[in-house]
Amino acid sequence: MNPLGFGDPLRLGPYRLVGVLGEGGMGKVYLAARRDGGPAAVKVLRPELAHDQDLVRRFVREAHTAAAVESRGVARVLGAEVEGGRPWIATEFLSGPTLEEAVARYGPLDEPAVRLLAAALGETLRDVHAAGLIHRDVKPANIVLTADGPRLIDFGIARPEHGLTLTTTGQIPVTPGYGAPEQVLGQRVTGAADVFSLGAVLVYAATGRRAYDGPHVAAVQYAVVHERPELAGLPPALHPLVAPCFQHDPALRPAPERIAAAFAPGTGAKGRNGRKERKEREVWRRGPLHEEAKARETEIRRLTAATVVAAPGAAGARGPSRRRFLAAWGAGGALLLAGGGGAAWWLGGREAAEPPAAGDAPDAALLEGTSAGIRPTPLWGPLDVAASGPLPAPVVLRDVVVFAARDGGLTALRVVDGTAKWTHRDLSARAGQLAVNEDEFACADASGRLSVRNASTGEEAWSVADAEVGLLLAAAPEGVYFLTSTGKVRAVDTAGRRIRWTVESAEDPSGTDVPLAAVGPGRLALSGTNGDLAVLDTADGRTAWSLRGKSSKALQPVIEGGTLYAGGKALGAYALADGARRWEDEGYGDWGPPALDPDGLTAVSGGLAYRYEKDGSRSELWIVTLVSPYASDQQPVVQGDWIWVVEGNDNEAGVSGLSKSAKDRVWTYERENPGPWAVAAAGNRVFLLSRGRIVALPTA
Repeated sequence: MNPLGFGDPLRLGPYRLVGVLGEGGMGKVYLAARRDGGPAAVKVLRPELAHDQDLVRRFVREAHTAAAVESRGVARVLGAEVEGGRPWIATEFLSGPTLEEAVARYGPLDEPAVRLLAAALGETLRDVHAAGLIHRDVKPANIVLTADGPRLIDFGIARPEHGLTLTTTGQIPVTPGYGAPEQVLGQRVTGAADVFSLGAVLVYAATGRRAYDGPHVAAVQYAVVHERPELAGLPPALHPLVAPCFQHDPALRPAPERIAAAFAPGTGAKGRNGRKERKEREVWRRGPLHEEAKARETEIRRLTAATVVAAPGAAGARGPSRRRFLAAWGAGGALLLAGGGGAAWWLGGREAAEPPAAGDAPDAALLEGTSAGIRPTPLWGPLDVAASGPLPAPVVLRDVVVFAARDGGLTALRVVDGTAKWTHRDLSARAGQLAVNEDEFACADASGRLSVRNASTGEEAWSVADAEVGLLLAAAPEGVYFLTSTGKVRAVDTAGRRIRWTVESAEDPSGTDVPLAAVGPGRLALSGTNGDLAVLDTADGRTAWSLRGKSSKALQPVIEGGTLYAGGKALGAYALADGARRWEDEGYGDWGPPALDPDGLTAVSGGLAYRYEKDGSRSELWIVTLVSPYASDQQPVVQGDWIWVVEGNDNEAGVSGLSKSAKDRVWTYERENPGPWAVAAAGNRVFLLSRGRIVALPTA
């Protein structure tokens, strides 16, 4: 490792940089100190490449890709941002040699160690594939042997099952001797390719030799496609477990979970007693590998802790010297940069003070279908963690769903399993929460301070102290719009992070009934509690146009492109710029708020749900009878093939699931529950809140 040089930043986000771990074709990797003094690794895209927006997107996508894998066998992503023109990714720090280094330095692993290696990597690949990803470069140089076991690194070339490549355009990385035949031939790759690579890794770990070798790359690749692997020297007990990984037909290779089960401690011929199993589990906690990993971890933590102590404003100690930097790594120090252009991933301790990792959650699996009248089994919940009473709709961003917490403030649960990720009691549940962009949401505290935060971590990105937020109305990447505590409509510019304009209104942010709004290109549509629809210019707050008496109460308007859709006394579409009527349907009673999806528009009138084309023509034969004979004030939510409609009065209640394809009501959730309900959906999941409980349901 080298000390920081000219042009290297001293700090990125919450991380204070300590030294340079290495450089690759796309970026530079730094050792960094977290706020608590623990180590992290921060990779930064080269300045000369940062102007390439495609590269920037793919660079940050590396972090999202790795963060989608929920497994103890990979390094945890701590954050990813574009700061001052420098895109960066922070990860946990992995302390230990790679498998390639360990075998070269200490020789092949013994059979118990190979078994544990296989079981751990099998579990990790199971988790990688469960996230919808294929690693595509499982090899000894991408496996770090930490004091707690092996970890899989380098998700810079990982790729989703649907085929989006994250490497440089036109490149498909195949490490000779480890890439599967289908990779060598440029054919479609599935998770089975990682299993082939795992088999090659295990042969190398057990014998110190490659399963496929040759005088040059072409010879090795030919052998992979046309010849059998060389398994000489593999312990006899491992031969029948490893050989199936090399099947040329991907469909015949074992699944990672089967590999993990077959190699698990205690499954060997002599491994069914407790003493044998305990001995195998101690492989990573004894011997020279463990000692080397612990020594590296101790020295790195000493370096990063010293850096925090020596930071500006800290009393006393000096920072680490160049000599200490070099001594910490010395000859043979692990430099985990894959292929120059890949990402580097390290693992360190998981201190409670560290912010939770930011990442994207994989979509939930779609249901193949359900029987009419039988609601699907919840993905998780119901959980008694939400506030009771009328609530703003939850926000679903990245890997979390954010909503009002039972004991005050806002909380976030992981969308995949409902486990808690963060809670901030100081935030106002009454003011609500709104998505600002793909990563951040807006909220407020009790003092009215506007706060924009990363949804996944809960950390504040920026704030406006004098905003006087009473009730959030709408948000977009360019602005946040809200009622002040005195009932004025106010806009905050997100680029300048300052108040853009303030206009008078007759609304009461503390009232039982509140206005509802939507923002679109140059316009803020505000449905008032008096039923008027006012459309404001987002540049200066002036009223561009309005519809008096559009409804009898506030109803959520919807904007798509240059068109505004609204319910009320008539369901209609209007030109967003000037209010010109494009179409209206008076129906047979008041209309609830409409919902848009790529296939059309859904709205409720009377006790019926209707589907429309966006030009106003009625979708053929699409009228569904609901449980309640009354229109709901809640906007329907569309996800996949299903539309969720909140309905209820004193006698009938619940949330009904309507099938777009079947043109019928499939089921009703908690028909006896009159609500109030709050609903949100994303990633093939729908989240329902009522009576202080939240539940996640799948879609079809």
